[in-house]
Amino acid sequence: MDLKLEVVVIPVGDVDKAKAFYEQLGFRLDADFSKDDRYRVVQVTPPGSQASIIFGKGVSTEASGSAQGLHLIVTDIEATREELVARGADVSEVWHDADGAFHHAGDANRVAGPHPERASYGSYLSFSDPDGNGWVVQEVVTRAPGR
Repeated sequence: MDLKLEVVVIPVGDVDKAKAFYEQLGFRLDADFSKDDRYRVVQVTPPGSQASIIFGKGVSTEASGSAQGLHLIVTDIEATREELVARGADVSEVWHDADGAFHHAGDANRVAGPHPERASYGSYLSFSDPDGNGWVVQEVVTRAPGR
């Protein structure tokens, strides 16, 4: 079997505000269509990604902003942070975990700055969209075998 992740649905309250936010971050607009005043779908794709996100009106029953822990990977966490900030995102500082494992946002193991050896899977930053959907960006320079 060959399964590929295509789309992740995220719940938003204001479709136009979410669309503007993701486009401002450089996500490619793939689709924006309505069937009627109760249904609208917007699909955007992060730069370099093959998987997209969808949001809109009538596409999710989840509470607006309830998607958390959405992960993006990059090869240079510090350059990515600078670009996200320049594009208007409210981005955390870069951090790594003292024990080398990812922990949730409030964990005491979080240490400021990138991983000391810039190890793949070792450095993170985070941001939220206008609705509060939470994103984690992780630095991956060399993928581990099988990933």
